Amino acid sequence: MKFPNKSLKFLEQYLNISSPTGYEHEGQKVWMNYIKSFVDKIEVDHYGTCYGIINPEANFKVVIEAHADEISWYVNYITDDGLIYVIRNGGSDQTIAPSKVVHIHGEKGVVKGVFGWPAIHTRSANQNEPVPKIENIFIDCGATTKQEVLDLGIDVGCMITYPDEFFEMNDRYFVCRALDNRMGGFMIAEVSRLLKENKKKLPFGLYITNSVQEEVGLYGADMIADTIKPNIAIVTDVTHDTTTPMIEKKKEGDQKCGKGPVIFFAPSIHHTIRELIVETAKNKKIPYQRAAASRATGTDTDAFAHSNGGVPSALISLPLRYMHTTVEMVSKEDVGNVIQLIYETLLKIKPTMKLKYH
Repeated sequence: MKFPNKSLKFLEQYLNISSPTGYEHEGQKVWMNYIKSFVDKIEVDHYGTCYGIINPEANFKVVIEAHADEISWYVNYITDDGLIYVIRNGGSDQTIAPSKVVHIHGEKGVVKGVFGWPAIHTRSANQNEPVPKIENIFIDCGATTKQEVLDLGIDVGCMITYPDEFFEMNDRYFVCRALDNRMGGFMIAEVSRLLKENKKKLPFGLYITNSVQEEVGLYGADMIADTIKPNIAIVTDVTHDTTTPMIEKKKEGDQKCGKGPVIFFAPSIHHTIRELIVETAKNKKIPYQRAAASRATGTDTDAFAHSNGGVPSALISLPLRYMHTTVEMVSKEDVGNVIQLIYETLLKIKPTMKLKYH
């Protein structure tokens, strides 16, 4: 799939803006502004989950969903010398923090800082190398006292994000922080664009849903599932490209960027919806991969599947390299194929289809 310029401009703007868990509103504004011409109605819940609706009057409801939040840090403690210690907001990786530039979202605006780390010269070869831990990583914002930090508008509870921005690599990959899972938000937005531009009429209500707070417990999906009460949910998220070094395929499975969307098998995945997706991929000659999840998928699929007495749900994942780092990578071809697979699957869904297990 070749992406129109307007789609790529939206993607770059959407990825470059900060959207940490609990503070997703700036990213959600960008997302809603893009999809508003493709849908009949837009709604926002109390915690910031946004959804565009096509055919809002329909009784039968189908959700396509991604999550909008990115991992980040909270200011947790400020020393008398003006150094800042942090706690996680989501699954932030302490091992990548040293020497990273950060944006501290203070009460007076954004303040730049850096995660400090002792120089290699000062680390004696006779002792074990220090390992980055939550207890020893710290941020230096150029202040020399706690009061100076407070005067900058920084206090306990302020959010900290990485500023790393979007770029394309070798005309093959999209690279940025927070592709997990704002790339999902991009993909479901593109599905709505294709439906509008191709003048497709759906026999059901479609809820294009960008949920909040996935990174801390699937909470946004849990709330919005109870609000929408869908009949079917198709969720998209990312999964690991397991072909890079130091990943055990026997544990993590065998998925690779460029080989197509990953269709998941797990207890929360409804057989009928999954089979429809697989059949669609085969009929439309869309490449796909398979993966299995024990007990839970760890994605918003679980929240939708277990809501409202049970909602038939399925998961289409995008292979991704270097998850929860600032250089997450996905294949442009895979992105196009996920969009196409969701789009084509929606065209096959009918309100009369049998959803009970047979």
